Amino acid sequence: MKQRIKDHIERSLNAKQRILEDDTFIAQLEEAAVRCAEAIKQGKKVIFAGNGGSASDAQHLAAELVGRYKHDRPSIASIAITTDTSALTAIGNDYGYEEVFARQISGLGQAGDVFIAISTSGNSKNIIKAVDAARQKNIHVIGLSGAKGQLKEISDLCFAVPAPETASIQEAHIMIGHIICDGIEQLLFDDLPS
Repeated sequence: MKQRIKDHIERSLNAKQRILEDDTFIAQLEEAAVRCAEAIKQGKKVIFAGNGGSASDAQHLAAELVGRYKHDRPSIASIAITTDTSALTAIGNDYGYEEVFARQISGLGQAGDVFIAISTSGNSKNIIKAVDAARQKNIHVIGLSGAKGQLKEISDLCFAVPAPETASIQEAHIMIGHIICDGIEQLLFDDLPS
């Protein structure tokens, strides 16, 4: 059992080490934070969505912005469209599960918003459809995915985690999300300690 635990930690560290050594990935993280902060400055919001564990990540990251990440500061406009069970079940029933996020993007999204789409496989049909809906509304798309999948091709920026296992990808996604939240706080409130 101890070796299984060590192997898991090693896989997670390896994925994060590869990210750390990728200058393009790091530059894009900065760009993502800037895009989100600019949207907020323009009175827009950051919208998050994902399935399963990624839905929890979406909720977690939206809460970091609406509540706080590291610092007490004004609330930042953000929403996870994974939380409204009435909307999810009604849309799923009436239009199909593939539409549960696209329909919400169509109704709640505004031009200039940022949509952070999370799909470990990069192929979740409801996330892909939500990206399509975001495109129709002129919403900037930031994807969080694994190394493969369609999300990489259709996002404005995509953080494709270089790891073969779902757990390692998801562990890196929350790190990436935290980095973006930290950047947004720093860019919006320059009087915060670093």
